[in-house]
Amino acid sequence: MSSSDRLCRRSLLLGALALAGCGFTPVYGPDGPALALRDRVLVEGPDTVDGYRLRQHLQDQLGRATAPAYTLSVTLDISEESGAITGDGTVSRFTLPGRASYALRATGSETVLTEGIVDSFTSYAATGTTVATRSAAEDARGRLTRILADLIMTRLVIAAQDF
Repeated sequence: MSSSDRLCRRSLLLGALALAGCGFTPVYGPDGPALALRDRVLVEGPDTVDGYRLRQHLQDQLGRATAPAYTLSVTLDISEESGAITGDGTVSRFTLPGRASYALRATGSETVLTEGIVDSFTSYAATGTTVATRSAAEDARGRLTRILADLIMTRLVIAAQDF
């Protein structure tokens, strides 16, 4: 083992000990705030393919609530814009900007515990065959819904510390 490897491992160990000493708790650890949400959130979203993907990604992280304590309502807006146009006017790249608004409530209550808007984008090339372009578009939409779900999840875990 080289001295730089030992130095790197020693630095990581010291960093971990320092975080443990200051009360650091992993978000997904046994006492982490994400545990308060696990299997306790009913996710409601649009009845579209993109809405299904977004709900699926959120449920993968939150679990499937059998007796939900919270209800997460999500609205989704994804559009498609020309990203690159060739000299002859052919669109060779598309950008998909997306925005998701969310609100978390205690089940049966109208009081909002946390809410917000997240946005991101993906893009895809439209230079292949029709089938390849369609496949690239579907893949880009799937990536975008995963990104938006991850952003919502991050915000929920941060907010979960307060309830």
